[in-house]
Amino acid sequence: MKLYYPSPIGIIELEGDEKGLRNCSFVKKKKDRMEPGVRLTAQSAPEPLREALEQIDDYFKDQRQEFSVRLNLKGTEFQKKVWRCLQEIPFGQTSSYRAIAEACGHPGAFRAVGGANHQNPVVIIVPCHRVIGSDGSLVGFGAGLWRKKWLLEHEHKRSSSSSQIKK
Repeated sequence: MKLYYPSPIGIIELEGDEKGLRNCSFVKKKKDRMEPGVRLTAQSAPEPLREALEQIDDYFKDQRQEFSVRLNLKGTEFQKKVWRCLQEIPFGQTSSYRAIAEACGHPGAFRAVGGANHQNPVVIIVPCHRVIGSDGSLVGFGAGLWRKKWLLEHEHKRSSSSSQIKK
């Protein structure tokens, strides 16, 4: 099942079922509109999709810094390990591909970390946008570097926000 969220930087497609969220991605330009026949009301969607929609909305409304939605990710064991490491990057901060490789126990696998980042099926929730080049440059974001920059600026401005933020 799918739900769509009209974020300030493009439509986000959420897909999943009772087992968890499988996909959270920006709708491609070719598919600039929501697919007919798959629009659901939040009330009729499985719980993980409703939670994801609410949490994404809170994130864009500056009311959430961490996500707790149940995930059902498909990938290799290495990819899943990388995605877990990405979830440890604090809101408003960044890390490098090399640092993520080291955190995953594979210090020389920074290119493989980049590949796992690229395959991340749940952008924002698994914050691959927080990974930058070791020189501090913005590199590698399938949804566009302009979105990566926007997300990082959005988080940086709010990383020291008040206690109203949901964790």
